[in-house]
Amino acid sequence: MFKKNPTSVRLTLRALGYLLSYPDAQLRSVMPQLIDALQAEQALTAERMDELKAVCQHLAALDPLEAEARYVDNFDRGRQTSLHLFEHVHGDSRDRGPALIDLLQTYEKAGLRFEADELPDHLPVVLEFASTQPPAVAKEFLGEMAHILNALFSALVSRNSPYASVIAAVLEVSGQRVQSVALTPEPPMDEVWAEPEAFGGCSTQGQSKPDQPQPLHFVRTPRAERAPEGVSA
Repeated sequence: MFKKNPTSVRLTLRALGYLLSYPDAQLRSVMPQLIDALQAEQALTAERMDELKAVCQHLAALDPLEAEARYVDNFDRGRQTSLHLFEHVHGDSRDRGPALIDLLQTYEKAGLRFEADELPDHLPVVLEFASTQPPAVAKEFLGEMAHILNALFSALVSRNSPYASVIAAVLEVSGQRVQSVALTPEPPMDEVWAEPEAFGGCSTQGQSKPDQPQPLHFVRTPRAERAPEGVSA
């Protein structure tokens, strides 16, 4: 059951943001404290807390290199599971820049100065900011991103990632419904990063006799007709 009108979700939001950070040695060492922080505010259901405990146990049991590799596989290989929220909406379009500026201005209007290494739309950064706001403001702020969070949740579920439970917890503490949504298929990463061939592999398509040897024609230009000094034409 939810705790009625929790007076604070600050610790919960910060703990969830930390769980979504790169699982280095420092993060793995504070897993018990993260669970304590989540239990202290009782902002999540008992079922969700059990899921988060399982996530922490799973990460702690993995070999450190394996935990880090899986994190990269989850969040750095494809737009659908990116933790940069505006990438889900704007991709690499020019609209993302103004959206990031607007988000920075939101931080500044709250009296905060952004100094993180990540971009301001990185979910752990967003959660840290929300943790500095009154509960009602934090929930409204995160609620505006619910459609992105549900898409991220759905993508992680499709990959059988335990991190889906963390995104579900973010939605839950924001007072939003956790639900699966339809995802647009992504092209394979090899296709996304592939360099286009400069001349299409010198294809003969579009020529008068495609798939047949094409004659070469050399035309003497006026410049070529003027022999350089000391060279006979």
